[in-house]
Amino acid sequence: MEPVLLDTDPGIDDAAAIAVAINDPHIDLQLITTVAGNVTVDKTTRNALNLVSFFKAGIPVAAGAEQPLIKPFEDAARIHGESGMGDYVFPKYDHKPIPQTAVEALYTTLKNSPVPMTLIPTGSYTNIALLLAEHPDVKPKIKRIIAMGGALHGGNMTSAAEFNVFTDPEAAEIMYQSGLPIVMVGLDVTMKALLTDETLAQLGQMGPAGVMLQKLFTHYYQGHEGGIPVHDVNTLAYLLHPEFYTTHPYWIDIQLNGPAVGATIADIRGAYHGEKTNANVCETIDAPAFNAWFLREVAQMQTNLEQH
Repeated sequence: MEPVLLDTDPGIDDAAAIAVAINDPHIDLQLITTVAGNVTVDKTTRNALNLVSFFKAGIPVAAGAEQPLIKPFEDAARIHGESGMGDYVFPKYDHKPIPQTAVEALYTTLKNSPVPMTLIPTGSYTNIALLLAEHPDVKPKIKRIIAMGGALHGGNMTSAAEFNVFTDPEAAEIMYQSGLPIVMVGLDVTMKALLTDETLAQLGQMGPAGVMLQKLFTHYYQGHEGGIPVHDVNTLAYLLHPEFYTTHPYWIDIQLNGPAVGATIADIRGAYHGEKTNANVCETIDAPAFNAWFLREVAQMQTNLEQH
């Protein structure tokens, strides 16, 4: 099993990623940390706790940064709904976050791990930047970072910037300059990894887990031709099935100001960094394989629910 830390801002596609991480038998999810992003951190924390309770899991949840390092906070409630979960309402679970902050919990979990762990951020990278700035000694315990965010060919927050990087570009810069192995799972693949109408229809026939995800995705649906993007789920798909993706090593710089703030700039020509690279960037995906895999994951979720 792959020991994993998930840093997230649920959010609808984050919810699907959390569901996969909790239920896949090849993932040892040891901690969920939350950050302000799609909605405020009190709501992202409640959403993470609700998902852990829904799946009857014992994963600790730690609340993290309430705002970016420098840039004013802008949420995405217009996409994910006021709660972050669209119109879906979870039962009233009595589940609370652990007393530690996200950074404290990440540091403690990493330091106590007998092996390096994979860190998967699916929201803004504020918690990750704070961890690296405050505890640089923890780097040897981070096997790699598989980060949803960025784009080489146009954004979804502005014409240049993807939402996670736009939310806290300074944090992104700290992460990309950390020297750690990074896989960038950006819009270049997530806008190709669409859940088809056929996949969405099948979810409603796959028990409570499928129904919950179908309701979330129905709110999220924005008329994308060919299906809907579930950006954050791609981090888990890459973790488990890197063969679905083609990647290319680039040096990634982050634009910190101006109209292109939050843009991820790949030094494709080697004009500024020579042959140095700091990330493997996902560029293409086998979308049919992704859809088939996701349906298998939902089936596993339902099996786990039935066994509790």
